[in-house]
Amino acid sequence: MQRTLSAATAAAALPLGLEIYFEHYRGSFGDKWMWTPIVLTPPLALAGVAGVFSERAARRWLPAVSALYALDGLIGVVTHIRGVRRKPGGFKEPLYNLVMGPPLLAPGSLVMVGAIGLLAAVVERERP
Repeated sequence: MQRTLSAATAAAALPLGLEIYFEHYRGSFGDKWMWTPIVLTPPLALAGVAGVFSERAARRWLPAVSALYALDGLIGVVTHIRGVRRKPGGFKEPLYNLVMGPPLLAPGSLVMVGAIGLLAAVVERERP
């Protein structure tokens, strides 16, 4: 299961990172925190690929980078809530600000991908 979860982490990180880049580019990278998922995506993908080929990488590097990725997702939820609140009208204009503002639950995707990487570190490794 470890190889499968490592591969899933690597495979999910790249398209997610690309989507985050495009969305944050659309937001003009107005906050320095918008760069953190972009910076963390390549190391997570590399750690996931390394975890497919090396049990040591799956138990050492993958959980370390996955934990950072998941933590960044939790921080993202907070910054997205703050972003909606800063829009004119804040949460008093939910039809506009929740649709046009930063998506509140999108950073949860980082948490889920990070959790998959953390899970890969603790499950048993498949034998070829």
